[in-house]
Amino acid sequence: MPDFLNREALAQGLSLAVARALSQVITLKGSAVLAVSGGTTPQRFFECLSEREIAWDKVDITLVDERQEDESNHRSNARLVKNALMQNAAQRARFVPLYRNEAKAKRLDLDVVVLGMGGDGHTASFFPGGDTLAQCLSPSNRDGILAINAPAAGEPRLTFTLTKLLAASHMFLHIEGAEKRKVLQQAEGGSDLPIGAVLKAAPLLQVYWCP
Repeated sequence: MPDFLNREALAQGLSLAVARALSQVITLKGSAVLAVSGGTTPQRFFECLSEREIAWDKVDITLVDERQEDESNHRSNARLVKNALMQNAAQRARFVPLYRNEAKAKRLDLDVVVLGMGGDGHTASFFPGGDTLAQCLSPSNRDGILAINAPAAGEPRLTFTLTKLLAASHMFLHIEGAEKRKVLQQAEGGSDLPIGAVLKAAPLLQVYWCP
């Protein structure tokens, strides 16, 4: 697990790793699909990634999950991505939203996935207590995207299922702070937190962390 001294070093290191992964996929396939997470953690990472010089015109960017809210809502993940990532060199990429666009988003074949994690152990919108959590995590689920409601989620959500995320050739987990590292260690120790299901199913998941 790459550890970094601070948030800036982490943003730079993760952006370099993601840019390299995208370039590898583009070399192999001619194009790439990047799925990113929202929340408060990734903004600086997005800004750094937007400056990386890769073939952005061959990249589709989508979201791992999304609130069922218009982009005018300040909590919209699409709004964050457009403001922080779809700029500089990355403005040449194409953005594929989830909300009110599920049919198109489902057809994407994800190549590079960047997950986040909450202090409750959720990742994507796999919230503890979610009404469709079991379906989201089921290896037999082929829906691609599911709606989910959970007490801690705030708003109704849309999320790519675990099966869909696992199809990506490169997966990263971006976390910051000592408390989140403790949660991750609990999941690694066998707790039933949702992030634990991801760790179990994706042993090559690359975790990027700073204090």
